[in-house]
Amino acid sequence: MVQFSRYFILMGALFLLIGLVLAIGGRFNLGRLPGDIIIKRENFTFYFPVMTGIILSILLSLLFKLYNRFF
Repeated sequence: MVQFSRYFILMGALFLLIGLVLAIGGRFNLGRLPGDIIIKRENFTFYFPVMTGIILSILLSLLFKLYNRFF
């Protein structure tokens, strides 16, 4: 039961962190980094966040590695 409550606390902290990143990220052009692919046509826009995905992958990998080390 204690393990289950830890997961809920971790998920709540993760959602809070994601919310803060999304709220603050617009000020720092998060999601519009160099390396992101944007193709604009007349009636069509294609956006593929390559660099943003790589950075988020690195940050999440570090976060999970720290979590596994301490829990």
